[in-house]
Amino acid sequence: MQAFLEYVVKGLVNHPEAVTVTPVVKDALTIYELRMHPEDVGKIIGRQGMTINALRSLLLAGSARKALRCTLEIVEDAPDQPREN
Repeated sequence: MQAFLEYVVKGLVNHPEAVTVTPVVKDALTIYELRMHPEDVGKIIGRQGMTINALRSLLLAGSARKALRCTLEIVEDAPDQPREN
């Protein structure tokens, strides 16, 4: 499922080299954390969340065929901020 997500997301974004998909297993659920270039986040979310919801639906259907529970989350890393003393 990870390779599938990477393939689809890299086809949608302007900076495919910055796309990473990391699986995190919690109990019986696998959460795929999607990281990408900040400019591409809007493309993956889409209008009213249509694109991300479609990706989640594809992931849900594909994982159900393998008797797995999976979900997808976009992780936006906070920009480096100066520390206060």
